[in-house]
Amino acid sequence: MSNGNGNGRGNGNGNGSSQLSQLVLRDLLAGLVVFFVALPLCLGIALASGAPLFSGLIAGIVGGLVVGVISKSQTSVSGPAAGLTAVVAAQIAGLGTFDSFLLAVFFAGLFQMGLGLARCGAIADFVPNAVIKGLLAAIGIILILKQIPHLLGDDTALEGDFSFFQVNQETTFSEFLVIMENYDVGAIAIGLSSLLLLIAWERIKWLKQSPVPAPLVVVLWGGMMVQFLSLFEQPWLVEQKHLVDVPVVESLGSVHDLLRFPDFEQWRNPRVYLAAITICLVASLETLLNLEAVDRIDPKRRSSPPNRELVAQGAGNMVCGLIGGLPVTSVIVRSSVNIQAGAQSKLSAIFHGLILAVCVVLIPQILNMIPLACLAAILIMTGVKLSSPKIIADMWKKGWDQFLPFIVTVLAIVFTDLLLGIIIGLCVSLAHILLSNIRRPLRRVWEKHIDGEVLHIELSTQVSFLNRAALTRTLNEVPRGGHVLIDARVTEFVDPDILTLIRDFERDVAPARGVKVSLIGFKDAYAMEDRILFADYTNKEVQGKLTPAEALQALKDGHERFRTGHMLHRNLHRLVKLTASNQYPLAAILSCIDSRAPVEILFDQGLGDVFSIRIAGNVAKAKVLGSLEYCCAVAGVKVVLVMGHTNCGAVNTALKLKADPKTHAKVSDLTHLGALAEEINKSITPELVSRASLGDEEFQAAANELSERNVYQVMNAILESSPVIARSVREGRLIVAGSVYDLATGDVKWLKAPANGGGDVA
Repeated sequence: MSNGNGNGRGNGNGNGSSQLSQLVLRDLLAGLVVFFVALPLCLGIALASGAPLFSGLIAGIVGGLVVGVISKSQTSVSGPAAGLTAVVAAQIAGLGTFDSFLLAVFFAGLFQMGLGLARCGAIADFVPNAVIKGLLAAIGIILILKQIPHLLGDDTALEGDFSFFQVNQETTFSEFLVIMENYDVGAIAIGLSSLLLLIAWERIKWLKQSPVPAPLVVVLWGGMMVQFLSLFEQPWLVEQKHLVDVPVVESLGSVHDLLRFPDFEQWRNPRVYLAAITICLVASLETLLNLEAVDRIDPKRRSSPPNRELVAQGAGNMVCGLIGGLPVTSVIVRSSVNIQAGAQSKLSAIFHGLILAVCVVLIPQILNMIPLACLAAILIMTGVKLSSPKIIADMWKKGWDQFLPFIVTVLAIVFTDLLLGIIIGLCVSLAHILLSNIRRPLRRVWEKHIDGEVLHIELSTQVSFLNRAALTRTLNEVPRGGHVLIDARVTEFVDPDILTLIRDFERDVAPARGVKVSLIGFKDAYAMEDRILFADYTNKEVQGKLTPAEALQALKDGHERFRTGHMLHRNLHRLVKLTASNQYPLAAILSCIDSRAPVEILFDQGLGDVFSIRIAGNVAKAKVLGSLEYCCAVAGVKVVLVMGHTNCGAVNTALKLKADPKTHAKVSDLTHLGALAEEINKSITPELVSRASLGDEEFQAAANELSERNVYQVMNAILESSPVIARSVREGRLIVAGSVYDLATGDVKWLKAPANGGGDVA
């Protein structure tokens, strides 16, 4: 026994250790891939910002080792951000020295930590989904546009410069015009072969399932291609300007010389604090939006706590300010590469920072052998996944409410820069919401109740003075002698101007036009009590006025509301009180016991509107007839509706008993089922029995036809067996109708009246 237990524990621990090792290995490989992509971006962003090159590398290291450790995001990777390039350049110029700027970065980190501790991260929840998706798609498009020149050996533009107007005086599009002047044959060979390798890795099943990330293979391939092409002369030789350019550190001791420290003597300078607030707000906004976007593309759909992220970013920026780094944020490019490289946890982000620190110090010469063209191929493939045509098509299908903010965000980011584009997207979303609220502050539905039509006005969550014109216009649409229901059940706030408008309409305008005004859902503070002045249930007066044809039409109208999803809003608690002492239903419905066919729902009727008699197979047994006679002679219903349905269990069983003798043995102990089947047998013909034996599909078709025949048979049986019901039909006080409900489609088929009377049904 002990051996067995020991082996079991050993196998379990072994499997657990193996799985953990695999997860760690995937994180380490993903971190390595992110490192290769982050390296040139750190340098390019520093150069574009007008800061020392080493400050970009420091920011990348801090983003991995400091932010990565403190953050609880499993997939986000932090570092210097392209979206802060313009802000950083402006603040360095405004403060005069880089050391003063570092003091501002330190204070910005302190302020960020304060925002996180104050739980201000919830601001990300107010960013529309369309803007987040637009951000992702725009980043994808920018990656493709910005990396195509690098793929072809045109490295005149800086890596990490994502703005439309570049620091080399070109634009994103004009850059393409000079590619033919600056292309490099060797770089093209590396770039295109790397791109083909990535595509093949994605398409070939056994490669895609490999634990080795394709981008890592591409980087190794690019390095080997550089060495191979160095054996040839121009134009194949890849020059140093097409490779990564990391500052070479002569020794460990000289690293200290590359560090810069804040000028604390500037702590009295108000410009430092203004710069700190600017950096804090911009970096926090970009971080929160990127964090939200990264969570959207995380295959495991994990949620990152935004307040903890602000604290982590604040700590990172404080460290960057103290040792000479650029400000850091969560970066969508690195994070996207991280996810696509198979990262499982934040270990990959931490590892990327560690490798960045070690390799930059110890092996910069080896890093400088990596061609920019192979890194461009990796980023282009990342961009393709972020901005696939399917994403754009999906947003188009969601309508203009979603597509307009989405496409404006995409275009704004592509044609300006990341930060300005996001702000434009947010402004468009806000403007679109305000305009929609002004134009459609309410939902208006004409509801057909049993004693007439009512204009049902559903107010929105927030009703301000901006909505006055729309509400006035809607109230003026109520015809003379009509009825309007103003519904505030979902409303949180109603502007005093709107309350005055409603009260004036109710007190002055409505009486002059003979309009009745019903109110529901207004809060106690508004001093407007609920009142329903129209009949939303069948009372004595309504039942007395209804003709049988009108009562039947009420059932048809109710089913149409059910079928189209526009069922009436009823206050059931109120109806409980109103119907407690008496009932005056408009119809009696004989239906099957099937759980999928509740008649009150199918015909959109409320409390007190219908009698419901349910029996398997909707057959007219003696007790059923007694109930129906009570409904007609005592309660005064105007319609007796027999409703069958498709795929009826009782009907199917009765047909099987006729078609398959073996079924008798299976149900022999169900004593009373046979009596039920005998009622349905009255509608079975030899032709139906013959069809039922041809297979499952034919059997079901025959059974559904039998359900319809059974409804006709029951209608006739009611008229033949009950003199009081037959007399009511002849005198025009009652209609006996039939219908079949389709379980698959939700539609009701209305049947013609029986030959011996029943009224005009179909």
